[in-house]
This record gives sequence, C-alpha cells and structure tokens, in this order.
Amino acid sequence: MFKAVLFDLDGTLLDTAGDMGAAANHVITGLGLKALSDEVLACTTSDGSYALLKAGIPPEVIEQHGLEALRERMLGFYRQNLCHHTQPYAGVPELVGWLHQHSIPWGVVTNKPQALTEPLLAGLPLFERCGITVSADTLPWKKPHPAPLLHAAERLGVAAGHCVYVGDHRRDIEAGLAAGMHTLAAGWGYISAGEDPQHWQAGGVMDSVEALNHWLQGAFDTPC
Repeated sequence: MFKAVLFDLDGTLLDTAGDMGAAANHVITGLGLKALSDEVLACTTSDGSYALLKAGIPPEVIEQHGLEALRERMLGFYRQNLCHHTQPYAGVPELVGWLHQHSIPWGVVTNKPQALTEPLLAGLPLFERCGITVSADTLPWKKPHPAPLLHAAERLGVAAGHCVYVGDHRRDIEAGLAAGMHTLAAGWGYISAGEDPQHWQAGGVMDSVEALNHWLQGAFDTPC
C-alpha cells in the first residue's frame, strides 16, 4: 500500500529549461558562440549545468576558461533569474491539489543545489505544502545514491517501500529502486538524447502528468 509520493523537480514537476537555458546561453553567447536550441535544452537540462555548458562550448574553449569558472558564471546569472520562464507542467497543480485533498504526504528530491532549490520553490505557491525538500547538497550523497530518497521518506514518516518516486532521468529510477521504492518515469520530461525510459526498469512510464494523476488515484485507492 502506497502512502507518500516523492518527485524529482526539473523536468518532472517544473519546466525549468527556459531559465536554465537562458543562463547557459548567457555564458555561451558571451564567448561568441551559438546559443543552444530549444531542442538541445529539452534533452540536456536534466543533466545539469555542466552538461548544458559542454553542449554549447567546445572542449578547447572550456579548457581555456575553466569549466568551474564557466559554471559559476552560469549559476550566478541563474540565481538572479530563477523564475522568469519556469512554470509547473500542465496538470501538476491539479495533481498537487489532489494530494492535498486526500492528505497524501509528498516531497521533492532533486539534484539541484539547495541555494537554487529553496529560493525557486519559495517563489512558487504550489510548493507551500511540500512536506520535504532534499537537494543535491542536503546530504553527502545525491542521486543515483538512494540516501536522499531514504532521508525524504524518513522525514515524511513513511517507510521507503510505501513511497512512489517519479523522475525523468535514469538516475532517478536507479535511486528509487535502490531505496526500495516504486518508481515511475516521467516521460514528458527532459529525456536525454538516446535514452529510452522503457529501458530504465521503472515500475511504469507515464506519458503525461494526467496519466500519472490517474495512476496515483488508482494506486492510492481514494475517490477522485
């Protein structure tokens, strides 16, 4: 019997590609290079800042400027522009509302650093009743290590085996399985090029938030 739901953030609950992409492109175009396309952003954002920079900057230019310095430049811009384009995916407010209506605990486990996660979520009323947020640096480990998920379950007071974890990256599913949770792949998210969620060994692949909502309503056996 399931008792709680945990979610990845970028590419699962929130479409952050616009703001993450703007930050990456701020650095990339500042070097005189061509900005990343929306198509590249859609399949790279879940891999994080390093991947976005590497997608648009040749290795020799990265070596010249230093990857960490470029990343700090990107994150500095992103901190100042966290929520210009970011918004919940269609259906997410209704899903969260359903969880609240039925008093089902839920939380977020993300590989986004806490310094970015907390101000982002603080600016979105959707997360006012989020039960737990675990960021990349909350613990010494981050996904695909299971520790962040186990920590979230403990904080919610729910055994890991009674949790569902939803994410749009292979590492989300690996972490969820290692934690003993039921896993669902968010097929609407930032699926990396060449990846097929059907091969991640998730408990299911949801093609939309609406499909996930329907699955959860059946799994938790509550009235719609």
